[in-house]
Amino acid sequence: MKAALQNYQDRMRRVLEHIDRHLDADLDLDTLSAVAAFSKFHFHRQFTATFGLSVHRYVQLARMKRASHRLAYRDDESVTDIAMDAGYDAPDAFARAFRQRFGQSPSSFRKSPDWEPWLAAFGPLDNARSKLMQKTFTPDDVTIRDVPPTRVAIMEHRGDPATLPATIQRFIAWRRAANLHPRTSPTFNVWRSERRPASPADYSVDLCAGTDQPIQANGEAIKAGEIPGGRCAVLRVVGHTDNLEPAALYLYRDWLPASGEEARDFPIYCQRLSLFPEVPEHEAVAELFLPLK
Repeated sequence: MKAALQNYQDRMRRVLEHIDRHLDADLDLDTLSAVAAFSKFHFHRQFTATFGLSVHRYVQLARMKRASHRLAYRDDESVTDIAMDAGYDAPDAFARAFRQRFGQSPSSFRKSPDWEPWLAAFGPLDNARSKLMQKTFTPDDVTIRDVPPTRVAIMEHRGDPATLPATIQRFIAWRRAANLHPRTSPTFNVWRSERRPASPADYSVDLCAGTDQPIQANGEAIKAGEIPGGRCAVLRVVGHTDNLEPAALYLYRDWLPASGEEARDFPIYCQRLSLFPEVPEHEAVAELFLPLK
């Protein structure tokens, strides 16, 4: 029974991986049931029973997530191109679906996103993925590395994590104006609080861009700082890097006690080596750094 269940879950997991890699392709019932090697007459019910939402809604949400990120963070892309990539034949149809789901038109969202309904809309997608797509780590995934100090420009986010996307949007706009592209200026997040503190007001994270040039604030609250060098335990995460809490928990709860190492007096942080939507979500890469003595 255990082996049969594992096989079943592996086949369902294969479907989600196929969707990740082929968001621009035809993801109809025939295609996805064939990927799972299940009968197309039963597959849609099996998918819904496993993940809590239909195949069609899952695909639609995955495409809409990519579209909304492009609207918020990629102002060089037209709404028409974003609509077509989301699987809509015309911008009007995309606009209707977008407004129905988020309560804003695509152009309004681009100018001033309302992130609260956005977060709520993608709750079912996150819940579906959490059922079978949790990452697991082993000690072999962790390396100890001597890292050099890195001078950074910092935009602080302090307060409710639900408002973090707005800070990210401002950070991206600022670094564009400062000509600090992620390809030449590394991107770091330094977490100074728990991901879910007892009070949302206590949430704290620094958004950082590596640079040794004089900082032009351009009207934003930007300050200079440094990520100190030294020994670090490093854990690389590939794909769906928006929630790095499981990886951080592994380092703290499992790896650190068994390693005999001691944590240094600097918060855990990450470097984002490739970013969604610059790359497909399953190709995003981040490295977590746990500073060691």
